[in-house]
Amino acid sequence: MTQNSTSKLLNGDALHRTKQDKKAGGNGFVKNRCLFQQKRYRRPAEKNHHASCTLLYKKPFVESFEETPLLVAVLTYMGYGILTIFGYLRDFLRDWKFEKCHLAREREEQKDFVPLYQDFENFYTRNLYMRIRDNWNRPICSVPGAKMDLVERVTPDYNWTFEHTGNVLKDVINMGSYNYLGFAENTGTCADAASECTVKYGVGGCLILSDELNHASLVLGARLSGSTIRVFKHNNMQSLEKLLRDAIVHGQPRTHRPWKKILILVEGIYSMEGSIVRLPEVIALKKKYEAYLYLDEAHSIGALGPRGRGVVDYFGLDPSDVDIMMGTFTKSFGAAGGYIGGKKELIDYLRLHSHSAIHATSMSPPITQQIITSMKCIMGEDGTTLGQERLCQLSENTTYFRRRLHEMGFIIYGNNDSPVVPLMLYMPAKIGAFGREMLKRNIGTVVVGFPATPIIESRARFCVSAAHTREMLDKALNAISEVGDLLQLKYSRKNRHGSEGTDCFSFLESHQD
Repeated sequence: MTQNSTSKLLNGDALHRTKQDKKAGGNGFVKNRCLFQQKRYRRPAEKNHHASCTLLYKKPFVESFEETPLLVAVLTYMGYGILTIFGYLRDFLRDWKFEKCHLAREREEQKDFVPLYQDFENFYTRNLYMRIRDNWNRPICSVPGAKMDLVERVTPDYNWTFEHTGNVLKDVINMGSYNYLGFAENTGTCADAASECTVKYGVGGCLILSDELNHASLVLGARLSGSTIRVFKHNNMQSLEKLLRDAIVHGQPRTHRPWKKILILVEGIYSMEGSIVRLPEVIALKKKYEAYLYLDEAHSIGALGPRGRGVVDYFGLDPSDVDIMMGTFTKSFGAAGGYIGGKKELIDYLRLHSHSAIHATSMSPPITQQIITSMKCIMGEDGTTLGQERLCQLSENTTYFRRRLHEMGFIIYGNNDSPVVPLMLYMPAKIGAFGREMLKRNIGTVVVGFPATPIIESRARFCVSAAHTREMLDKALNAISEVGDLLQLKYSRKNRHGSEGTDCFSFLESHQD
């Protein structure tokens, strides 16, 4: 094979591999290798230079692992043996309360469960690591460059706790940080460029405005994003608008630069409150202040709206006014998994960067079929009216269930049309009692307390279904009334068996605002 033909072959291979590497999002190793070979044949004058470079990688690795001298090995084992003996002695003293143990330990009644930690790991931490713990996690009060400043600390209890003396150890030579190229500095080209970038763009660039009663999963996701988070009062548009206005007027902290994006984070139906988001007003504020809107429809998709399309359908709004729509297939669809809806650019980005899309497995065919079939029923594309009948039945059951509870004298939260019905228990002793008494009457209920709810707002949460028959609802309502009398849960001061049910709901919603 001639040099030209070899060059053409390498050039073609480089182009093919480069495209593949870009498409796969590789680290560039294959691409650089192929281009290196390409340059090697295109520039004969540099052939010897490149050949000499490649020879460096063909040399054998010279690594030495000298065996431990026998005497040193014996002394080491003896040292660990002595520490182990004294460790068991100290554990014995701790069991008899002669010595205090500051570490958390698993309870004796959990011995039949899989242990959270291996026994020896706990033993090592208590009796060996703690003796030398002062060598780790030293507080640094300077840039971790070639030299650094350390905060001096002392321990009054053999490394269980530390106290700062207020003194600083200056110019300690740093032999522990991974500052291989010496770029960990507060002066120089890198530091100056980073400082200019901070002044120009700020350190965050994004702000999340989150409803105070958003689900824990939303709160966790917002925190993991690294964005700045500010919380507005539940379904309170005045609180939301104030945060939007302040964010635009004042910008980012310290720099006062404009936020790159402002994202409003709300739910369709709030699972602990039974309230429905005031979506028309949220969208109006979103447009007014040019923010973005993230809508979690985990509980509202399939359960609200004349076509079962969630809170957007319930209010008759344009779905394009919601930038990101998220929902689950575990509730109305009776399957598993969920979805994200938005612009094509957003979905493409999530497919490439979302951990759940990259590392998780695809849905199994039965689950996928469950979703498709139930969705066709809801949309009426199965050739029957089953979906529409279920939507109507759910609405009727919700109205009936809420009305009866109100007539009985219970305090219930949420929107009239919400199939999530919280019944307030308040007192902590009644949380367990209500659940047990209901189960005695063959009614399975969910009781909720702190920290899922405010500490004084414990409740029972009922989820109404289209599958509930009127007989089932009546049986449940009779049991609830009976337990309510037993535990004295009928706190409502509104007139019962009257026409003030609607007024009560209006009062609750206005009170939440």
